[in-house]
Amino acid sequence: MSATDRNSSQNRNIEAQITDLAFDGKAVGQIDGKITFFDSGLPGETVRGEVTRKKARYNYARVSQLLVKSPDRIDAPCRHFEICGGCTWQDLNYEKQLFYKRKQVVDCLRHIGHLDNVPIGEIIGAGSQFFYRNKMEFSFNTDPEQGFVLGLHRRGQFDRIFDINQCLLQSENSNRITVWFRQFVEEKKIPVYNIIDHSGFVRFLVIREGKNTEQVMLNIVTADGDMPYLDELISEATSLVPSITTIVQNINSAKANIARGDREKILFGPGFIEEKLFEYTFRIYPNSFFQTNTYQAERLYGLIYDMLEPSKDDLMLDLYCGAGTIGICAAGRVGSVIGVELEPAAIRAARENADLNNIGNIVFHIDSVQNILMQKRGIFDSASCAVIDPPRAGLHPKALKYLAELALPRLAYVSCNPATFARDAAFLMQAGYKIIDITPIDMFPHTMHIELVAILKK
Repeated sequence: MSATDRNSSQNRNIEAQITDLAFDGKAVGQIDGKITFFDSGLPGETVRGEVTRKKARYNYARVSQLLVKSPDRIDAPCRHFEICGGCTWQDLNYEKQLFYKRKQVVDCLRHIGHLDNVPIGEIIGAGSQFFYRNKMEFSFNTDPEQGFVLGLHRRGQFDRIFDINQCLLQSENSNRITVWFRQFVEEKKIPVYNIIDHSGFVRFLVIREGKNTEQVMLNIVTADGDMPYLDELISEATSLVPSITTIVQNINSAKANIARGDREKILFGPGFIEEKLFEYTFRIYPNSFFQTNTYQAERLYGLIYDMLEPSKDDLMLDLYCGAGTIGICAAGRVGSVIGVELEPAAIRAARENADLNNIGNIVFHIDSVQNILMQKRGIFDSASCAVIDPPRAGLHPKALKYLAELALPRLAYVSCNPATFARDAAFLMQAGYKIIDITPIDMFPHTMHIELVAILKK
């Protein structure tokens, strides 16, 4: 046997004990003292597998056999669990999911922010662990093995789509729509987009729901052209699910494989749906950002307001405000609100939502947070608190610098990425802030994702 064959054989027959779950959901073990990230496995399990890639400081490996099973392992209820790239923690009991999500926050603060002695509260779990998503995106593709498919991405294969008949994260109405639309496209022989050669017409089906209003939107993302069989599509869709209140066509003529277009056509209804948070009504357009878990969004916002303790004396900044949901829901608790967001469409929606709810003490600015903090600092002189809800990348370095210089007495930092929060929190603490409380909240059960709210005070 050659040295190459021996190494290959050794790489295929490794055994390891899983000791932890990594930030991206991979299982962590060691091979000959070297950290190894496995594609599956739970802490406490012994697995057999093969090393697929070697790095200087760590390996990647694929599990071929489960030798010792964790008592925390459960049978995943979804029939697509083994191949779907979505709910990768569905085989871990929910209490342990919450444990490891909170641990992510602790580990990021310790290893990235070098913050050990900060108060971290218990994680807030989700009351509804299935059927909670108010938005789902399904991709069309022509697969060499399956032919025409409408579904989700295979685990670890972003160019492969598998056919799906039921997703346990969306409502039964949405599952019925998914099955019907696949049949409609197939029966009418509407050309399906191919992500390899960029031929075909229909690209994505996006379903959005108002969980508290029961309104449903179909957003059909296509290449250039008119939607064929339009009258039949509207008639069949609304007969199947009468709560469908609008159907929109997003035209994406670019090669980029994203579920939004540069042009929109309203095919049926007003072009938006409405959703309620607390006593407030929000209009959601096809490409609007809105928290994907409506039920947990109310708990998240309530947590922000309880922790920040706003009063009628406050001028509150809502930074990275999106469509204005946080600021609008807070407007009745404070003297006034200033919202800042770079995306013009989001600000248009924010202003419309403020008018819809008769909110007169909120104004919105279209600008980057770093620019407005640098150039218009005078309008913030009387601000006393801020809610900061940045994207996964966290605060822009200049935004972080100018925010620290503004020295507001109270900050509520909402983060969907504990790693970038840890980095930003360390900077703010060096600038004189103290972390009063951090509360993790689970917005996405059965995934590795975790959100948190942190209160910092001068």
